[in-house]
Amino acid sequence: MAAKQNYGTGRRKTSTARVFVTSGNGEINVNERPLDQYFGRETARMVVRQPLEVVEAADRFNVYVTVKGGGGSGQAGAIRHGIARALVEYDESLRQPLRRAGFLTRDAREVERKKVGLRKARKRPQYSKR
Repeated sequence: MAAKQNYGTGRRKTSTARVFVTSGNGEINVNERPLDQYFGRETARMVVRQPLEVVEAADRFNVYVTVKGGGGSGQAGAIRHGIARALVEYDESLRQPLRRAGFLTRDAREVERKKVGLRKARKRPQYSKR
């Protein structure tokens, strides 16, 4: 079991994904479950596969992922980020197409905190003139 594997850490919102990419036949396992079983939403599955499709390598690599934190959307984004980083570690020439597609950039948007006196981060109580 001396197969070469490449590693990438992906993050999105509060999710963190540890991604291991090895040469194989296109299997993607997330937390020891197949991708289609782990993510119910088709959009989340599509997001995870995007970096492999951009470099036209969907059936050349096996991907093993452990992901923690956040919800479905954040986890899918974290996995996408991690796969992109692992592919660049595998082959530096893949950096340019992945960078152009925007998969190497960490999406820095986080949930804004709730403020005192407001209902949510920005939603105010109804104003009463009298």
